Amino acid sequence: MNPVPAPPSIAAPAPPPFARLFLALWPGPAALQSLAQWQRRWTWPRTAAVVPAERLHLTLQFIGPVPTARLPELLHGLAVPVRRFDLTFSQAEIWPRGLAVLCADAVPEPLAALHAQLQAALQRLALPVETRPFRPHVTLARTARGAVARPHPPACEALAGCTGGRARYPGHRAPSRHDRDRAERRPRQRPRAADRSSLGAPPHS
Repeated sequence: MNPVPAPPSIAAPAPPPFARLFLALWPGPAALQSLAQWQRRWTWPRTAAVVPAERLHLTLQFIGPVPTARLPELLHGLAVPVRRFDLTFSQAEIWPRGLAVLCADAVPEPLAALHAQLQAALQRLALPVETRPFRPHVTLARTARGAVARPHPPACEALAGCTGGRARYPGHRAPSRHDRDRAERRPRQRPRAADRSSLGAPPHS
């Protein structure tokens, strides 16, 4: 009797050797809802590639392709302290190549310090850093030349919950003592590295 051959084993696919990475602040639920609502109120041309709501973010540093074997090293090397800050958005702009963005009115000192700390950490890791001036913004759509923005963004809460930072739109109420006490009790997390290949976003957005 001939033995029944064993079925061929199927090996698990090997992880990709490289990941395209960036560091970003991600909206909290309330901020994300308001951003998405305001995004839907724009008038978009047919060519516009509107960013899905769950991918809206504020890029701190674009890193680019990195060997996946270095990810544990990066997680350790990019751990930097973060201070609370307010970030106000009210400027809608169309940038070159039809990039529709919502820009921050100013760069708070703690956010500028965070950006500088991450830049220094990337340099210590021998990774590339942005050379252009830091302009905090949220990309709403690409190839959107001719889009018509609403005149004023809506009020919303907490962008960048991962840092303990807060974004504020015109009309957002000042935080109460209860809000501040509750925020202080929340554990603070560090900015997280994201795999740009999973987000599908082009560089510098």
